[in-house]
Amino acid sequence: MPDLLIELFSEEIPARMQRRAAEDLKKLVTDGLVEAGLTYAAAASFSTPRRLTLAIEDMLAASPRQVEERKGPRADAPEKAIEGFLRGAGLTRDQLEERDTPKGAILFAKIEKPGRPAAEIVAEVLEQTIRNFPWPKSMRWGAGTLKWVRPLHSILCITSDEAGASVVPLEVDGIQSGDTTRGHRFLAPDTIAVSGFEDYEAKLKRAFVVLDAEARAETIRNDAENAAFAQGLEVVADAGLLAEVAGLVEWPVVLMGPIGDAFLDLPPEVLQTSMREHQKFFSVRNPKTGRIEKFITVANRTTADEGATILAGNEKVLSARLSDAKFFWENDLRIAKSGAGMETWVENLRNVTFHNKLGTQAELIDRMAVLAREIAPMVGADPDEAEQAARVAKADLSSEMVYEFPELQGLMGSYYARAAGLSDAVADAAREHYSPLGPSDDVPTAPASVAVALAEKIDKLTGFWAIDEKPTGSKDPFALRRAALGVIRILVENDLGIGLISALRQSYEGLLSSLLDAKKAYILDGEDNDSEFWSLGSEVMMNDGQFVRRNYDEIVRAIAEGEISLSKSLEGDNIRAIPASTVCEDLLSFLHDRLKVYLKDQGIRHDIIDACIAMDGNDDLTLLVKRARALSETLKTDDGGNLIQGFKRANNILTQAEEADGVEYSYGADVKYAETDEERAVFAALDTAEAKIKPAMQAQDFSAAMTAMAELRGPIDAFFDAVQVNSDNGMVRRNRLNLLSRIRQTCSSVADLTKIEG
Repeated sequence: MPDLLIELFSEEIPARMQRRAAEDLKKLVTDGLVEAGLTYAAAASFSTPRRLTLAIEDMLAASPRQVEERKGPRADAPEKAIEGFLRGAGLTRDQLEERDTPKGAILFAKIEKPGRPAAEIVAEVLEQTIRNFPWPKSMRWGAGTLKWVRPLHSILCITSDEAGASVVPLEVDGIQSGDTTRGHRFLAPDTIAVSGFEDYEAKLKRAFVVLDAEARAETIRNDAENAAFAQGLEVVADAGLLAEVAGLVEWPVVLMGPIGDAFLDLPPEVLQTSMREHQKFFSVRNPKTGRIEKFITVANRTTADEGATILAGNEKVLSARLSDAKFFWENDLRIAKSGAGMETWVENLRNVTFHNKLGTQAELIDRMAVLAREIAPMVGADPDEAEQAARVAKADLSSEMVYEFPELQGLMGSYYARAAGLSDAVADAAREHYSPLGPSDDVPTAPASVAVALAEKIDKLTGFWAIDEKPTGSKDPFALRRAALGVIRILVENDLGIGLISALRQSYEGLLSSLLDAKKAYILDGEDNDSEFWSLGSEVMMNDGQFVRRNYDEIVRAIAEGEISLSKSLEGDNIRAIPASTVCEDLLSFLHDRLKVYLKDQGIRHDIIDACIAMDGNDDLTLLVKRARALSETLKTDDGGNLIQGFKRANNILTQAEEADGVEYSYGADVKYAETDEERAVFAALDTAEAKIKPAMQAQDFSAAMTAMAELRGPIDAFFDAVQVNSDNGMVRRNRLNLLSRIRQTCSSVADLTKIEG
């Protein structure tokens, strides 16, 4: 069976597109071949800046002959119906087969499709692939109609077996297929004829082209680490940059150069970001001092002077780039150290919109400061320090450095806060309040940082909930799912017990207060009045012209409670005020959904979480997680798992009896009416369990409470094996039903076991 080799040779493909393009080439071609009947043993795709390559092993030499059986009309059908069937099948009447079936004699046609040579199929599939390739962006060139990411120069398409190699005839927009490629643009630009994949890969390597992107990346990593190690330094790991640079070169040559002394005192993050973003340089750090002292660039060729000229040019360009960064840094430091440095930046944010319905960045900061102060005592932070940290946490958004490198926001704020003489806790909060940015990112642990991070995320959630900009399906443009997961992780991983309903309500009322401009008048619809004109500053102008004084905070709270709905301002800006209870309950439900995702990754089933969410205090997520983990561990034991079956049996019998009798059996079980030892054993077991469960629950020792609950398994199993609940004696029956009620109440004091599946 032959092998197939395809190469699409073009001008330089953007590095970010290469990996996906190689995968698309493999999928489109192999899917097309299989659909046409050409199966194969293995396929691999490769990419370099100038080529996409696909190698397929042991492909069929031709598609197999196919026989299709097609059912036709009845044998006695009208002639026109039979003629239509014959035309569709491409057969004559004597080629049809007549078979007896339960529905009578039916005509059947066997349509044979001969196999097709592989070359014919490959040509069709490859042409379709090239003409319909899913590039994110593509271009036309010359007078042709073909669209490709960059001008396509040649198509290599050959099949090879023991007998040799042959070109698959193909033409796309005037480009004829062949068996040749080219090596490195500068080091080996001549045409190279190949006869198969091994020959192709070997000749490319001799022509200074490393075909495999992973091999190029490994070469860059090893050579960079060795060069740095030889001088007692280390390369700052950057997997994203490594993958990108591997897509910029076909023959990687690692060169290391110095950073000018004038720039060594810049923050290492500034040096690293500037070099990575502008020059695609790797940073080389001195492990003893933590300073970035050198850079590594990757050339695409060897030179007679071993890269000296390339390095000299790169050093000049880098010096110009770092001169800009140094200017931004020194100018920002001068402002930060001035009397009103950070406050000046915050004031500038009054002209920067956070969201057109949620106000400016400065208004966001005001809300964060108030909320951080409220949260501070709950997380062990100093309220004054938390408020101060919230007020400067986003100040660096006005700095020149962050304007140039937005990814440094927060980090630069910590540098500037220290320069302004603020405490380390305030500076750390500026750096950490965006965290966690992803599932593997560390959460802040310092109290002030925790307070500010929670305030920022809670304000974001309540704000977008208030304007009804919630995540839908896979769309989450404002990263609200990430914000919710951040709240969950900060609370749970710091073991913080906070009633979120209270925090969400405070945030929402702060948002309303921020959005309602006290200088405007608004039309407000109340339950007992018609279209009153309210000035939200201090007074209300009624329809009859009488003025009634109202406190501003009282008006905001009335709107939040839903007593008054804000229809619109007199200036025509529509604002919809949703009752605080609605916003808080909906947001808590959203947080619970994200919590299920968070705990599912830790092996806790969703029904276990539901059983815990159904209990009081479910807005304390840390408490909720502890309860869910304890219940999950309990249900993994034999006693715990079997207790659920006993509980469900008791609950089902009790529920059916209550529905049939029209009464609630919720009290009155008395051991003196017990007739069997099994009944008395359940009474004793419940007494013992309740004596353990109640103090354990008060101490939030859920493991102890659930262990005590699981110990009920044996007595309850024995009870159901030996006792008939629906006794003929009415008093005994009621006592037993009340006993089942006590079982339900005792178990339900730990979690709502009715939510447990199975």
